[in-house]
Amino acid sequence: MPYVARVPYLSLPLLLVLLLGPAGAGPAGAVDRPGVELSKTQAGTGGSVTVTGSGWRPRALLTLLVCGQAEPSRGVTGGTNSCANADGRTVTTDAEGRFRRELPVVEPPVPCPCVVHVATVTGAGAGAEADAILQVAGHAVEPLPADRAGGRLSLLADTRLRGSGGLLTWFGSPPARTLVVTVGNVGTSPVKDPVFQVGTSHGVFAPQWQDQRWRGTIRPGGKARIELPVELAAGAQGDYTVSLKYGGKVLAEHPWGVGRPWGVTLFWVLVCLVVPAALFRAGLAVVDRVHPRHAVHAARPPRSRRLRLPAARRPPALPWVAPDAEPPRSTKA
Repeated sequence: MPYVARVPYLSLPLLLVLLLGPAGAGPAGAVDRPGVELSKTQAGTGGSVTVTGSGWRPRALLTLLVCGQAEPSRGVTGGTNSCANADGRTVTTDAEGRFRRELPVVEPPVPCPCVVHVATVTGAGAGAEADAILQVAGHAVEPLPADRAGGRLSLLADTRLRGSGGLLTWFGSPPARTLVVTVGNVGTSPVKDPVFQVGTSHGVFAPQWQDQRWRGTIRPGGKARIELPVELAAGAQGDYTVSLKYGGKVLAEHPWGVGRPWGVTLFWVLVCLVVPAALFRAGLAVVDRVHPRHAVHAARPPRSRRLRLPAARRPPALPWVAPDAEPPRSTKA
């Protein structure tokens, strides 16, 4: 009995922790998930809607686009090619991760269902995105393709870049790698010949996306190893980020450090040394041709010849200078 009577008193602190723990964790979880709301869900071309958002990364640069063939649960199936990119807007979130921006309503290049697609451009939170349903009055509406609606790809393994640079890369040739990922189909229908978007970004610039089709079929519950080529511009150097997107969602990102092409630097150093030397030699050749130098040593007599004077002009030979001659002895006593 004494032991049983103490159980409620010992459980009281534990109950307080269990009750207060979820209450404190609720707002934090809400902030981590970005959200978007529209002032109205239907508008015609030429009008505008006010887009508000919360839960984004503070001081983040966002893009706001009207996209077709999209749903919030599936994303933009055709990527940014399904959006009205020319009429998009950008906004920067405040210190609390909120924003408010007016967006003009235009017809996207593909039929609806349409959404207002909001996504981060660059930075640590790149890849975060959210969609809000928008009905564009007067625009055509077509159902989403069955293979995209039922088939969904998800990343299953770490992303890696395969390959290395060579001698040509050292001299400024475009660096090239192969992006290798393993994805699985978590949907209810097979995905045949999926089209991925591979993007490369450098610094604060937005990724440059390129569509690449992978040939094959991924059945529901199955997985596949995807290999896609990635190439940068000639002379690229610095820190790059390779991103993989499918169905409007970023599946993976991988850093890529590209070394400096020192061969180009060596080439220009040699050019700066060789070209002035060649110009100097060419200048000397022109000067020698215009003002030739005369050979003055041709008129000089050879050093082996001796100057001989006539016999009348020769000085009398001294007796003690002649060969085998002895100096005269003194005749004094």
